[in-house]
Formats: sequence, C-alpha cells, structure tokens
Amino acid sequence: MERRKNAEGVKDNYGLYHRESLVEGCLFSDYQQQEQEQESYSDYRLFCYDDPRFSIISPPLQLPPWPDHAGEIQNGIQDDVDEPQKKNEHQFSLASLELLKKYGRGFRRLNTQGITEPSNGTLSAQELSTEEIVRIAAERFIQFRNTRTDVASMLDNLFDLSIAGISREEVENVELAEILLASAEKAGNKEYDRASRLLDFCDRFSSNTGNPVQRIVYYFSEALHKRIDRETQKIISKGCGKSKSLAIDQLVIIPNSAIKACHEGVPFYQAAHLSGSQAILENVAEAKRIHIIDLKIRNGLQWTVLMQALASRCNCPLELLKITAVETSSKQLIENTGNRLMSFAQAMNIPFSFKIVMVSSMEDLKEDLFGIETEEVVAVYSEYAIMNLIVLRDQLYSVMRVIRSIKPCIMVVIESEANHNSPVFVNRFVEALFFFSAYFDCVDASMGKDDPNRMIMESLFLGEGIRNIVATEGEDRDIRNVKIDVWRTFFAQFEMVETELSESCLHQANLAVKNFPCGKYCTTSMDGKSLIVGWKGTPILSLSTWKFICQKEEEACQEQEGFEEQILNC
Repeated sequence: MERRKNAEGVKDNYGLYHRESLVEGCLFSDYQQQEQEQESYSDYRLFCYDDPRFSIISPPLQLPPWPDHAGEIQNGIQDDVDEPQKKNEHQFSLASLELLKKYGRGFRRLNTQGITEPSNGTLSAQELSTEEIVRIAAERFIQFRNTRTDVASMLDNLFDLSIAGISREEVENVELAEILLASAEKAGNKEYDRASRLLDFCDRFSSNTGNPVQRIVYYFSEALHKRIDRETQKIISKGCGKSKSLAIDQLVIIPNSAIKACHEGVPFYQAAHLSGSQAILENVAEAKRIHIIDLKIRNGLQWTVLMQALASRCNCPLELLKITAVETSSKQLIENTGNRLMSFAQAMNIPFSFKIVMVSSMEDLKEDLFGIETEEVVAVYSEYAIMNLIVLRDQLYSVMRVIRSIKPCIMVVIESEANHNSPVFVNRFVEALFFFSAYFDCVDASMGKDDPNRMIMESLFLGEGIRNIVATEGEDRDIRNVKIDVWRTFFAQFEMVETELSESCLHQANLAVKNFPCGKYCTTSMDGKSLIVGWKGTPILSLSTWKFICQKEEEACQEQEGFEEQILNC
C-alpha cells in the first residue's frame, strides 16, 4: 500500500522488514533528542494532548434494553445503535476511561529499583508480552491525561522508561501503542483530521512484518483509517464488511497450508476441539447411530478427532455417524469438506454419512430439513456460529427455536471470550485491542517470525476481524463477540441449562496445550461450568455445553407458571 511504503525499513537475515529505529531517529539519541523530537513528534505534540481541557465529565453510556418480547434478553446482547450525541461530544467518555483503567491495572507503576512489577507481585526482567506493552501504554495514557501533564514531560518520562528495566524496543512499542490509543480517542470524538495525522505517525513506525506490537498497530491503524473514510464519506459504508467476511468464511473451508499451520501451531483450537469432542463422546456413549448437526462446519478438522475416538470404541459398535452441515452460501466448498471427511471415515473404517442443509437464510431452517430418525442420538455443535447472528436477531432466535424443537442430547458452543459488541466505538476499540494483542502474541510464539503462514493468517483472519470490529457499524459489523455470561443469559431464555464439563474434558484440553512448544503460556481455567482457554491469562475462547430442560421439568415449569397466572387473575 502506498501509505505503508515508509514502514518497510531494512530487510534482515530472516527476510523480515523492520522499521527505522525510533531510538536512533526520533527520541532517544543522546545528541539529537530535542531536534529529532521536534521533527518526528510534531503531530503528536499538536494533535494528541494539545487540548488544555482534560476534565472527564461525560456520564457512562446507558445502553437501551431490547424490547421485552418472549425469548429476547434484556441485557447483554444489545441492539446495535448509533452512539448517541452527547453534550460534550469531544470528550473521552468516563466509561471508556474506566475500561482502560481496568486493563491498565495489569501493571503497577515502575518501582524505585527500576524493574517493572507485574500485578501478581513477582519481579521479572523477562521480555514483556504484546498485551503487557499495551497495558503499560494504557496506564500511561490515563496517567498523563488525568494529570494534565504536558507533552514534553511525557516524552521525558518515556526516556526514563528506557533506563528503568524496559528495553529500548519495548519503550518504542509502548510509545507506538499510546499514540494508537490517542488516535482512537480522536476518532471517537470525531476529530478526524487530528486522528488521521496521529495515524500517519503510526503508519510510519508500524509494519505487518515487524514485531507483534508493530503488527497490531499496523492492522488497527488500517482499520481506523477505514473508519475515518467511512465517517467522512470517502467510501460508501453499505455492505463494506459483508463481502470480505463472506470471502473469509469461504477461505476457512478451503484446505490450505496457512489454515493447516494455524491449526497445528496455535494451541487454542486443538484444546477446544479435543475437549468438545470428549463432551460429545460422553453424551453418545451408548448410541449406535449418532447424528451431529454442525451450524458452521468450515473445514471439518474437528470431526477427525471424534472419528478416531469412535473407531476405538469397543463396548458399543457404531452403526452410523451422520454429520449434517448447515450452510447459507457455499455448497460446493461444503461438499468438498464432506468428501474429505468421507475419505477419512473410510480410512478409519467408520460407517459415515454427510448431508448439507442449504438455506438462503437461517430463518428458513426447519426441523424436518435434518431428516432425523427416531433411533438417532443428536448432538449440536456450534463453533463461532451464533456470534455472527447477533446482528441478525430474527435469524438467531429462529435457529434457537429449531434447536430446541430437536432436543439434542447436548449442544457444544465455542465462542470468543471477548466483548466486541459495544455500540460505543471507543469501548469496542479498547476491548478489541487487548484481545488481539494477546492473540498476536500467541501467533508470534506459535508460528514464528519467519513462517509465511503467520502473515497470511494475520492478514486474512485476524486483520479482517479487526477491520470489521473497528471500521464498520450496523449490519456490516457482523463480528460481535460477547462473553460467556451473556450467552448464559441468552440461553436461559430457551430453557437451556449449562452442564458440567467432566474431568476428562478438562484433561483433554490440558493435554492438547502441553503438546505445543509454547503450551506453557496457554492457560485453561473454569468460569462456572465453562472452560476458558487463554494466552498468558487473557481469555481467548470459551467452551460450554448445554442441554434443554427435560419434558417433565418443562411440564412442571408450565404448571407452576399456570398456577401463578391463576393467582394473579384472582
């Protein structure tokens, strides 16, 4: 891209390009600090903290509830509404600052010994992770904004960081992330000219081939540019997010080296697949005919794990494994997935059937389309499927009603453990920045700096996710991750109960991450009955299992409701 041409820098021995050194070129030269600071930080001085008013008086945004219809939750998954006009339009909201504070608390200020003290109280001189760099940047952003510190003092303190146990490269990364936060603030306040000039600085010193912080800034800066273009009507926003998202979904279905490398290198996916497969196995242990309904099958890699487990089952011989894939767009690609699964099943000597249910809209999904036979035990599998329907509320509720009518023995749900659905842009930006910082850090450790598949994955999948969350609004913004507590509230509307994951499920997840060289950084923990898989403590995905209330329980609930209604009528 033309605006990125200065970010390429010099090619190193690994074939990677690095940006010009901020240390030598901008801030930390012992000889030219003032001169270079004046040249390279002019935009930062003029457009970041030039507003003399730093009062934080905007009230927290009150999100409107959804209408109180049957089956609609009133909290959690919210309608997408435009951010309301505020009296103090050009001020950072209190809610946004509180969100930043929450993340900034991950690190305390530098202690007197000049060593960064992590929040757990243990001293460490190890290299900071990508997310830790962003946390420090967030804390500094709040600190200097609230204390009304002038820019010169802030830059002097950046220099102090370089001699206080943090390397020069880490200081540069803190600085770069802080400027990105400032640009997001300006964009959120509709100060697009100032935001753009700050982003020009980010463009100069970020790169999609640099270190993880430079790469995360690269993609977020690109998304902010697109948002500003949309807001200033330089591009037409209608439909700008849909065609690319559709193409990404199709790419996931196609087997290629990047997807294979990602599946084999990044520990999250295998941890979720093994644990989810174990949960299904335990619930179909006595079934001879198993029918799995996959709401978004993609490349079907997860089912090879299940097939291997079923092939080794001796106490209950399998008569048929049927997988039904629900699809709205790419039948040919799904057929290719089915053919690959069929070949694998034949190699494992498993009786197998694959069916595609094609619908133009998920509202057209009906129970009779699945062809469920009476002797079949049905399980529903949803991996990153229902999140995309949050913006299409009628379709989401329609799908849930169909699943309820099927009454599967279990429903396995895998979703990102993040909140990317706030209607407030800056809040959404902050949440996404920390989530993807941890994700990029993991990909960097898992796939290596010289792995060409890493750049493909970051550009096509992670980068597109960032663009959709940051640059789009309304129905174009279809990536709307919400956390497990929100899904609990939602599923409760359909009389679903969360089930406990067995020790075997947890063992499978832990076993999966231990098989990776970077597995020690991949964390598994429980949130209630759900499994949370994360990176260095930052949640990345949740795996939960659900069942519908049995018929007797349902009838009892209906009798109770009828009794209460009679009392009210009296």
